[in-house]
Amino acid sequence: MQEWRTYRIGDICKRVCSGGTPKSTEPSYYDGEIPWLNTKEINFNRISSTEKHITQSGLDNSSAKWIDKNSVIVAMYGATAAKVAINTIPLTTNQACCNLSIDETKADYRFVYYWLCSHYTELASLANGGAQQNLNAQQIKDFEIKLPEIQIQQKIADLLWSIDNKIICNKSINDNLEQQAQALYKSWFVDFEPFKNGKFVDSEQGLIPEGWRIGEFSEICDIVGGGTPSKSRTDFYCKNGIAWLTPKDLSVSKAKFTAKGAEDITLEGYNSSSAKLMPRGAVLFSSRAPIGYITIAKNEISTNQGFKSAVPRIAGTGYLYYYLKSNISTIESKASGSTFKEASGALMKSLKVIVPPTQILNDFEKEIDALFRKQELLDDEIINLAIMRDTLLPKLMSGELTINEIDC
Repeated sequence: MQEWRTYRIGDICKRVCSGGTPKSTEPSYYDGEIPWLNTKEINFNRISSTEKHITQSGLDNSSAKWIDKNSVIVAMYGATAAKVAINTIPLTTNQACCNLSIDETKADYRFVYYWLCSHYTELASLANGGAQQNLNAQQIKDFEIKLPEIQIQQKIADLLWSIDNKIICNKSINDNLEQQAQALYKSWFVDFEPFKNGKFVDSEQGLIPEGWRIGEFSEICDIVGGGTPSKSRTDFYCKNGIAWLTPKDLSVSKAKFTAKGAEDITLEGYNSSSAKLMPRGAVLFSSRAPIGYITIAKNEISTNQGFKSAVPRIAGTGYLYYYLKSNISTIESKASGSTFKEASGALMKSLKVIVPPTQILNDFEKEIDALFRKQELLDDEIINLAIMRDTLLPKLMSGELTINEIDC
C-alpha cells in the first residue's frame, strides 16, 4: 500500500481563519449581496447559497471576511461542532466557523473534507467548555490527517464526489417533481383550473364547482392514532419487527416516504399497546410535539400516540397528503393543550375539506401517483448511494481499501 504520511491540518492550509457577525441591531448591515454563513447551515454538505446576506458596510464593520470557494469549513460551536462543509461559492461566515483554505500542492480539498467527515466523532470529542461544548481554531489546526500522494487523494475524492454528485442530482430532480405535484394539487383543488369552464356554486369556503361539496375530513379517510409499548419492557422493542414511528424519527429524516423509525416493536409490544398497523400509502401526521411532521408510509407501519394519521378511503394518498400539508397552520391554530398543543382525533376528523366527485379524486390520484412513484424510486436510490458512500468512506480514508480494488 502506498505510504500515507501524517500532517497537522494547519500544515496543509494556505490560510486558516474564522469569521464575524455584523452588529444585529444595525439594519444597514444586513440584506445585502454578500453571502454570510451561519454554522447551523453546516451539515456534511456543499454550500452553494446561504440563508442570510450582509452588506459591504456589514463586512467592513465586523471581523467577517471573504472565504475563497472550495474551502473546507468546520463548525466550532455547540451542537454543530466538528461538522464540516465545502463552499462552492465565495462567501463570508460568522465567528463560529473555522475556514480552511487548502494548499492544493499538498492536499485535495475534497479529500480533506471527506477525511474530516470520517473522523467527525474524534474531532467532536475534543470540544470543551461549560454548558456549550466548543472547539477552537488551534485544536482544528493541530488535528492530524493522514495523506497518500496527491494523485491517490484525487482518485479517492473523485469517486466519493461522484457519488455525492448523483445524490445531489437526484434531490434536485425530486425537488422539481415536488413542485410539479404541489402545482397539480393547487390547480385542481385551489384554483379549479381544469373545471373553470363549468358552473360554480357558493359554499362556506367560497365558490366551488357544481357537484362538489364541503364535508369533514373523516368522510374521505380514516383517522388513526397510535400507541407506545411500555418502555420498561425491553422485549417489546427490536430492530426487525413491526415498523413503528415517532415524531422524533421525522425530525431527523424529514423524508417524504418512510418505511420505519429508529426501532421496531415486537408482536408482544404491539398487542400490549394501542398502536395500530396502517397500510402502505397512509399519510402519517404528527399531532403533537410538534404538530405538522408529515410523511407517507412505504409499507405497513404503526406509530406512537404522537400521530393522527390519515388512511385513504374515498380520497387517495396524494389528495390527503397535500390537503394536510397545506392546512398545517389551520390545524395548529385549532389545537389545544396546557403543556403542549395537540391536534385531537376529534379535531382531525372535523376538519373542513372540499369533497369532489369520486371520479375526480380517482383521476387526480392517477396523475399524482406517477409523480410519487418517480420520487420514491429516486429516494430509494439516494438512500442506497448514501449507504455506499458511508461504507466506502472509512475504508478509503484508512487505506484499508484502495481505489484500484473498487469495481466502478
